[in-house]
Amino acid sequence: MPRAEPLRLVFMGTSAFAVPPLQALADWAATRRHALVAVYTQPPRPAGRGQALRASAVHEAAGALGLEVRAPASLKDEATQSAFRALASDLVIVASYGLILRPPILEAPRLGCFNIHASILPRWRGAAPIPRAIEAGDTTTGITIFRMEAGLDTGPMLLRQTLAIRPEDTAGSLHDRLAQLAKLVLPGFVDDLVAGRLSPV
Repeated sequence: MPRAEPLRLVFMGTSAFAVPPLQALADWAATRRHALVAVYTQPPRPAGRGQALRASAVHEAAGALGLEVRAPASLKDEATQSAFRALASDLVIVASYGLILRPPILEAPRLGCFNIHASILPRWRGAAPIPRAIEAGDTTTGITIFRMEAGLDTGPMLLRQTLAIRPEDTAGSLHDRLAQLAKLVLPGFVDDLVAGRLSPV
């Protein structure tokens, strides 16, 4: 049987939460001879006492992995959208990116754009799902991966993996455990997605 054509992958993320899944996707692509053709992140921001520009956690991680990094301030303009389409991507994975993906971006990859959200949707849609879960006294949270649409966290869900919230958990410790859970489940998710084994909910 002839081998399937290599996939062209794009990752979009900014914060430290997105670094473990980026590493997982890079490893997955390398072992299967797919191509992680670009990493999108937000541009460097002033940080620290001197307010020097500092690259995002994802920017630094992608650079260490030798990946091409793109850091547009917005995805609204035609030039940025055209450059994205030129990547001819098959699949886009998004995690804690922080920029809105417009329809020209969402519609560009052949298999779609999929977001890793740090809660069991539909609970805690939108920003800050981790502190919201702790503030509400939830005993369980987790990771949801869904296909992105124009609305906020409204697309069909393809994977949900729960995680118990420990009594001693803080927003920081739960953040780190959820990021590692995202890293753990992402390779299997991509395998199942490409093989057509997932049923959207």
